[in-house]
Amino acid sequence: MNIADTEGAARTNADRISAERWGSLPGGDSVRLFTLRNAHGMRVAISDLGATLVSWHAADRAGRVADVLLGHDTPEAYLKGRAYLGGIIGRWANRIRDARFMLDGVSYSLDRNEGSQHLHGGAAGFHRAIWSAREIDGTLVLTHESPEGDAGFPGNVITTVRYALDDDGTLTIQYDAVADAPTPINLTNHAYFNLSGDGTPGACDIRGHVIAIDADSFFDIDDAMIPIARASVVGNAFDFRAGAPIGARLDWPDARLSRAGGFDHCYILPHTNDVGVRKVAVLYDPASGRELTVSTDAPGLQFYTGNFLQGVPGRDGKPYRIHAGLCLEAGAFPNQINMPDASRVVLRPGERYSQTTRYRVGVR
Repeated sequence: MNIADTEGAARTNADRISAERWGSLPGGDSVRLFTLRNAHGMRVAISDLGATLVSWHAADRAGRVADVLLGHDTPEAYLKGRAYLGGIIGRWANRIRDARFMLDGVSYSLDRNEGSQHLHGGAAGFHRAIWSAREIDGTLVLTHESPEGDAGFPGNVITTVRYALDDDGTLTIQYDAVADAPTPINLTNHAYFNLSGDGTPGACDIRGHVIAIDADSFFDIDDAMIPIARASVVGNAFDFRAGAPIGARLDWPDARLSRAGGFDHCYILPHTNDVGVRKVAVLYDPASGRELTVSTDAPGLQFYTGNFLQGVPGRDGKPYRIHAGLCLEAGAFPNQINMPDASRVVLRPGERYSQTTRYRVGVR
């Protein structure tokens, strides 16, 4: 059954997933909102615009339900937004230096949408496309066809993203892609979490959250936010192996934090060879008791503390402030297509790109 062709009254597997018309875009395209539910009343809303995570309603330790994601009010706000709130990012998540790369002896120039760099798939990336949607056994399956030359990338690419919500509070995001010509590919979701559930955009921040990241090293970056070297976390603000409050670390006098306005660095996750999905990060809000566990089979985890959220329109049109939410984006390394291990991020005909990330929200 193709959910995208039904009206809100038509439901499939109604106890798990429903669909409704959300609005329309300036060009007239209709935008739909799908709600996944589990047996305990948790609700996750996803739009076919950008395959975007719009909201995630979860209970705190006292049973109070609130939204733990940042978001906009309308589809048009997502289309115009500059913060990529909740969107699927493609063909390339994060940055590519000078918006250029070489592949099989051919030089390619990409959309430059952050100074001279290519960021998050360009100005018209996957997060701004209308995806086709269907329901399969309680799983929301979204598909997008990216044509040859999209943002400057070679080859036609078909991407499928599957969202499934389990009764234990786990949202699984499974990414798959195929191409008819060699092309770089790096997909992620750009959800901003704030586990406090405080929906007041001008007041909420994540400084009181505690985070643990299972990584011994990360990428140091230059002024263009491009990785320049692998660095150890030992003895500095980037060491979250044992868990630490985010606010206290943001205040450390570290030039690498000042350069980025906070954390916006890719952690190099251990044990990536044939290990599969494993737990890589835990985020905890002491005030609400909510806990987010991140598991993935990706080699990298971008930890971003919402350094450029100041003034971004939020719920009820009210602007967010800096550090209102944070992202934990699983994927390949920034600019990896220009690194010695570039072959790992090239998708070739006959191959299949696959990545799985799980976000579990619970309480402790």
